[in-house]
Amino acid sequence: MKLVGNSILTAKNITKKYACGHKAVDSISLEINKGECLGLVGESGCGKSTLARCLLLLERLDEGEIWLKETPLHEVHRGTIRKARKEIQAVFQNPTASLNPKLKIMDSLMEALDFQKDIQPCFFNGFQNDRLKKAEYLLDMVGISKTYLHSYPHELSGGQKQRVLIARALSIEPSLIILDEPTASLDVSIQAKILNLLKDLQDQLGVSYLFISHDLAAVNFMSNRMMVMQQGKIVDECTKQDLFSDERHTYTRQLLHVFES
Repeated sequence: MKLVGNSILTAKNITKKYACGHKAVDSISLEINKGECLGLVGESGCGKSTLARCLLLLERLDEGEIWLKETPLHEVHRGTIRKARKEIQAVFQNPTASLNPKLKIMDSLMEALDFQKDIQPCFFNGFQNDRLKKAEYLLDMVGISKTYLHSYPHELSGGQKQRVLIARALSIEPSLIILDEPTASLDVSIQAKILNLLKDLQDQLGVSYLFISHDLAAVNFMSNRMMVMQQGKIVDECTKQDLFSDERHTYTRQLLHVFES
């Protein structure tokens, strides 16, 4: 299986089983195209985060294939996987847990770039060798004052910390960012600002997203296409325009009922 056209990532028949025999992810296939946002919605415990970890190669696959452009991630060696991972970044639900409390914001922000010094994103043209200017630029991209560069995570709000993590994910100019419940731990007013920021950044940079949430309203706002997951399986798939069609799966209609209430 090879990717063609605008495909960034294709997963085929991904399966993840636990020792008890339970399939947290049961033969899931998906494709994410260049510049699009694919939404994945389902209740807590349905396997969404396990699927994300499989796509990030943080979980060993029991079955299936993952292709990143022309690279078969399910076949490559660990060293090659590390190189390929620069194309895929992630932002998780809990920003506090994702930042080292002992590192200043500047050092956390620059962590990926410090580790992969060969990467020179196009938006750093003119100051590729200036670490401070890079960090200031990244914070400006996500709407945070550069005065926070020398602060520690506990000095920032939850929304500010999530913005830092978004900036860190963008810092190495990935093709795809997996957003796993990125607003779930934030206040409702902050959630809307983060979602709008993510859409604006996608428009500016052309990055692709896999947006994972239990919140159908957020998925509907962010996504071009969406998949509905229940008990480890994909039970429905549709475009934004077809979400309210009578053809939708019973479980999708249940989620829509909550969405509309």
